[in-house]
Amino acid sequence: MTVKSFTKLVEIQTKVASVIPFTLGTLYALYSFKSFNTKNFLLMLIALLCIDMATTAINNYIDYKSAIKTEGYNYESHNAIVSYNLKESSVVMTIISLLIIASISGLLLFINTNILVLLIGMASFLVGILYSFGPLPISRTPLGEIFSGFFMGFVIFFLAVYIHIFGQNIVDLTLAYGKLSLVIKVLPTIFIFLISIPLINGIANIMLANNICDIEDDISNNRHTLAIYLGKKRALRLFSALYYLAYLDLILLVLLKAVPIISLITLITIIPITKNLKLFYKLQTKKDTFVLAVKNFLLINIMYIFSFVLALIFHL
Repeated sequence: MTVKSFTKLVEIQTKVASVIPFTLGTLYALYSFKSFNTKNFLLMLIALLCIDMATTAINNYIDYKSAIKTEGYNYESHNAIVSYNLKESSVVMTIISLLIIASISGLLLFINTNILVLLIGMASFLVGILYSFGPLPISRTPLGEIFSGFFMGFVIFFLAVYIHIFGQNIVDLTLAYGKLSLVIKVLPTIFIFLISIPLINGIANIMLANNICDIEDDISNNRHTLAIYLGKKRALRLFSALYYLAYLDLILLVLLKAVPIISLITLITIIPITKNLKLFYKLQTKKDTFVLAVKNFLLINIMYIFSFVLALIFHL
């Protein structure tokens, strides 16, 4: 397997969807808690990228093995196994290798932090596998957007913050004398969730846009996605609403002083986002307009990240 075919198999360009929550979480830990742990940062980054790449490779492998419709853009061009004529054994070994690296990095991160990181990591690992694998993969159900948005948008962001501040007991899980105790500081945890909403909604919309574009193919391949259940018109309305909800959330966070006031510069992205929404409403195809959902996610969240960088540099 060549480097080019590997990057296509794992769809390396889509890893930005996990790196951005990780980056924002790191910056938030620096901004709000003045804390940064280099070792934990590197271990989580390795584990995160490997499990993300493994999940994508599994998804492409399952699509290749189970496809009923074996022609068209998704099958012939989008799937690296077909377009690069990859051996199944090579694909399987690649997936196994990525999972092993992710597991080792995750265990080292747990050793360096606490059991909560292990449990959240295990849950994320399991969801990552079940998202594309098993008798009923999550990605083929109406829950795909919820799981992808929550785990990639909130859980990654939460862990990216927590690995730097685990000693501050914002969320603490302990086992003593046969009793399991979970202690949560409510306000900081609520803030962490609210700050992650632009991430959650943006990632959910990448999944939703993908499913809107694939409605016909998914029906042919016996998938039951949210877009199919809602119908194209209502799915498009939800697609738009999730972006505007993210902007409202951002305004609320500034009013609550949970994020720096300069984060309001993120609101300027509403102009290109609205333009992209109009384009997507006119045409929904994987080849032509799906990329708009990825661009929207990048526009909002890179500006969000930039605002935290400015706040850290200029102590805003």
